[in-house]
Amino acid sequence: MAKSVLNVEPRVRIGKGGSRKVRADGLVPAVVYGKGIETLNLRVDPKDLKQAIATEAGWNTLITLKGDGPFDGKVVILKDMQIDAIRREPKHIDFYALDLKKKIAFMVPVSPRGKSKGEKEGGTLQLVRHELELFCLPTNIPTAIEIDVEDLEVGDVVHIDEVTLPEGVESHHDVNFTVLTVVGRMAEEVEEVEEDEFAGEAAEEAEGEATGASEETDD
Repeated sequence: MAKSVLNVEPRVRIGKGGSRKVRADGLVPAVVYGKGIETLNLRVDPKDLKQAIATEAGWNTLITLKGDGPFDGKVVILKDMQIDAIRREPKHIDFYALDLKKKIAFMVPVSPRGKSKGEKEGGTLQLVRHELELFCLPTNIPTAIEIDVEDLEVGDVVHIDEVTLPEGVESHHDVNFTVLTVVGRMAEEVEEVEEDEFAGEAAEEAEGEATGASEETDD
């Protein structure tokens, strides 16, 4: 469980005008929301936020907000961050206030451990799910879900029901979906050929449609 502290300021002006003023001051507009609380408006220093989530848990870091306002002392996680498409800087930040005694959903990365037998024979490990939605207490969020792949051969598949989760961590799912698999070289080549054929067929169809439209115009 990774923890950090983030100093924030209250944001009085809201709306587009207020957000522009916040960004002009070199800060980022933010909100805190959660079950049973009113939405709180904040101003955040992007450098401080970057440092706050620079842990092994990343976005799942438990952040304690500090500042002069009703948000002081609240424990939150980074829920969403809008990025400016040109400047690649944060435009708006959403924090979710946590109840440390209640389980909620978190996205946790999958981390294969070791090198599979199939890879040693020329196959490729394919990570179908890079993250898993897991339910646990905020104080029990795993940094990653490690899956030992050393005994996997070409064609082997690991489904979610076969993944060992830490104590107190659950996966609520209706379908026993694939998390990772080991594929052989032949499967990769067939997949590439199918993609090339599909692209070729699409191009031929497009060319045919263009030719038909041209003939209709000439008539």
